[in-house]
Amino acid sequence: AIGATIVIISGGIDLSVGSIYALSGVAMALFLRGAGSMGPTATTLLALLVSLGVGLACGILNGALVVGLRVHPFIITLGTMWVLRGIAFVATKAESILVPASLTAVSKASLGLGGGLYPVPMLSMIVLTVLGIIYLTRTTMGRRIFAFGGNLEASRFAGLSLSRIQIGVFAVSGLTAGLAAFLGGSFYGSVSSGDAQGYELYVIASAVVGGASLLGGKGSALGAMLGALLIVLIRQSIRTLHFDQNYEWIVIGCAIVIAVVVDQWSTRLTARRLSRAAERARATA
Repeated sequence: AIGATIVIISGGIDLSVGSIYALSGVAMALFLRGAGSMGPTATTLLALLVSLGVGLACGILNGALVVGLRVHPFIITLGTMWVLRGIAFVATKAESILVPASLTAVSKASLGLGGGLYPVPMLSMIVLTVLGIIYLTRTTMGRRIFAFGGNLEASRFAGLSLSRIQIGVFAVSGLTAGLAAFLGGSFYGSVSSGDAQGYELYVIASAVVGGASLLGGKGSALGAMLGALLIVLIRQSIRTLHFDQNYEWIVIGCAIVIAVVVDQWSTRLTARRLSRAAERARATA
């Protein structure tokens, strides 16, 4: 959700995050199977490297296609969503692949907490959120992403490298999807080409509910994390209350629509206030 939010801030969208997740996880498992027996540390490092590398490569591919073909990201990532998952399907022949137990031991490490608690995924989420906040608010690249999404023409006249920014945001999105694949595959102990199907809806919903504008120029890593937590809370509440699971899609779909409407209403209200303030200033002068 954090990686996809960065894409949305730039005015784009990434529908392929679920497929990147699946392909990264599959590539990780197949590579470890081919590598044979290794020590726990080497296995973990190799798995992380492969998963992140495949995710990064897929993200760069998305960005390069968007820039090179000059086609809207929606169309490009819709195509790569099917292509990447198809590659994962062909590579695995639709079979689940087990990952080494040493990876599961890392993701399910109790870190001394006990009681069946596994804090590694949560800690990873917190660390990535902090890195996302720093990246977007404390780095030049982060400010350029907001500028790119907020006003494309102004960014062009300011001399920003638009192609580098676009490729960069998709690379970050792919990288975070690869990290999610590593954590997910390790935690559950297996991967398949069907992993993360439908995650596109959850990711976009998390970003939008977290305050990102689909028009670009607005959003935050913290908002993405809080949006993701809210989506998970909705999903778990529906299951805990034993409602029909199909209500989950209805609620999340409504949340997306409401969030977009509220964002546009807020934008129009702000523009109206600024216009009135300008009119009063001119009248006073």
